Amino acid sequence: MKLRQLEAFRAVMLCHTVTRASEMLHISQPATTRLIADLEQSLGFSLFERAKGRLHPTVEAQALYEEVQRSLLGLDRIARAADEIRALQRGTLQVAAAPAIALSFLPHAIADYLATHAEANVSLLVHSSRTVVDMVVGERCDLGIAILSMNHPGAHGERLISTKMVCALPAGHRLCSASVVRPRDLAGERFVAHPRTLDSRLRIDALFAAHGIAPKVQLETQVSHTICSFVEAGAGVSLVDAVTAWGYRGPGVIFKPFEPELLTDFSMLTPSQRPPALLLKSFVEHVRRFALEQLDPRFVEA
Repeated sequence: MKLRQLEAFRAVMLCHTVTRASEMLHISQPATTRLIADLEQSLGFSLFERAKGRLHPTVEAQALYEEVQRSLLGLDRIARAADEIRALQRGTLQVAAAPAIALSFLPHAIADYLATHAEANVSLLVHSSRTVVDMVVGERCDLGIAILSMNHPGAHGERLISTKMVCALPAGHRLCSASVVRPRDLAGERFVAHPRTLDSRLRIDALFAAHGIAPKVQLETQVSHTICSFVEAGAGVSLVDAVTAWGYRGPGVIFKPFEPELLTDFSMLTPSQRPPALLLKSFVEHVRRFALEQLDPRFVEA
């Protein structure tokens, strides 16, 4: 049995005449007749009886039709799935991302993406930037988003966005009325910092040292969102990336522009040995567009 023979059989069962079945299949009547004859020969029994110009299915045909219908409906579902994959409506993406972008920004960006890609599936894993790179190199995710420069072998990458650091102040702080915060403004302030193992901490320390400033560091934590919580609790002030500032919803933190500017690069990495999923390109374009639409343009560079 061949697929086309089964399609002809179903068409005749639905249309009751070879003429209408042929129109449904977009083939000639002799071709439809031949497909039915070949199917009957391979089956070893008759499927139709002709009476007054119409085809009447035999008992055997009725029994066969139920199974053929189930099988062809399965093929129809496969065809629709292929169409959806081709149209970037279906697929699965595994995304690994650093906390700064994964804890608040990406959930909003992903939800917005899925609103127009109803059959897509996205898995979001939150790890340090170093672990994200390892996952990409080890081909354990489809996309990694990390805070790093693009110099890692074993992965293809590009910059997603660059954001300027902003100063996080507890509500009511003396600097909340300032239009811009500068290093000298933070002299003597208690400062909530990233650990010294992170590049952002090294750059902040170098900037303060260049201005002869030595903030009082009593607290360290590796997650920027947690830094903002400490600031809200009155534990000090800090500098965080603009993505974290966008996503932090606590009412007790005021974010102010900081000069001179310190940039945080969010980079996208994909495994170099694995062909990208069709859905990946549209997802990346959506995340970048969403970032440019949602983040404060004063603090973002595309």
